[in-house]
Amino acid sequence: MSQTPLRKALNGISGILVTPFDADDKLAPPKLRPVVDRAIGAGVHVLVANGNTSEFYGLTTAEAERMVHVAAEQIGGRVPLLAGIGRSVHDAVALAKASKAAGASALMVHQPPDPFVSPRGVVAYVERVAEAGGGLPIVLYLRNDSIGNDNIFALCKVPGVVGVKWAAPTPLRLGEMIRATRGMDIAWVGGLAETWAPPLYAVGARGFTSGLINVWPEHSVAIHAALDAGDYVKAAGLIETMSAFEALRAEEQNGTNVSVVKTALQMMGDDCGATRPPSAWPLTQRAEAELRKRLGEWGLLRAAAAE
Repeated sequence: MSQTPLRKALNGISGILVTPFDADDKLAPPKLRPVVDRAIGAGVHVLVANGNTSEFYGLTTAEAERMVHVAAEQIGGRVPLLAGIGRSVHDAVALAKASKAAGASALMVHQPPDPFVSPRGVVAYVERVAEAGGGLPIVLYLRNDSIGNDNIFALCKVPGVVGVKWAAPTPLRLGEMIRATRGMDIAWVGGLAETWAPPLYAVGARGFTSGLINVWPEHSVAIHAALDAGDYVKAAGLIETMSAFEALRAEEQNGTNVSVVKTALQMMGDDCGATRPPSAWPLTQRAEAELRKRLGEWGLLRAAAAE
């Protein structure tokens, strides 16, 4: 896939796929197919394997390599596939090579969580990944903007970088970076899901990441359509509808982020297994009851109830 359609797709929704496990905590790829088909059918623009909602840091490198192949096979070229890349530089290089072999459209490079990471070291890290990717486009996943504008600009200049998923709650700094990179055709994507999309859109970002797409992709697509049309009032109303879902995901210091998604899938009849420690599993009885109530209000339990 050329960069032109990918660049356009990055202005849409980047849906972060869960990683399915069986009862023995082993990868269970067939369980993911209904989730993939539902998201694509609803109009999600890009799908991401090995993102944070995929429990990337709970997977072995071999499992992450396997899941990018699984995602590529199940997507079948219907939408672009971003492959999450991270961990040690050698793991990242291996994942980049595996992702290219799988047919990924681009590499999404996680910001290294190393406690001794240096800003210039991140640039060197991305350069190594880009080289290993053999020409695949690079999307940066920036969760910590404290490395400074100059270093973010240097990252954007790494050959092959076409986008940045901005996952920091700092819209004013994002606006500064968008202005600084005018003429570079960088896709600046809201990386904090639907709830943060409006303020990030307001300073120039387009598109957003989403874990909700595993459960209710139609709603994410409706939010994107409203923002794309500049209808912030409609977007705000739609976001308010699903805000309870995101509030549940933010509990226990965000430790329930994936747990809520996977519990919802279980309730809907698309069981993708439990989450792995250190994620919070299972949900508390209160959180589970709240989630079931919301899914019922949104009409997402009908299929499961009819079985």
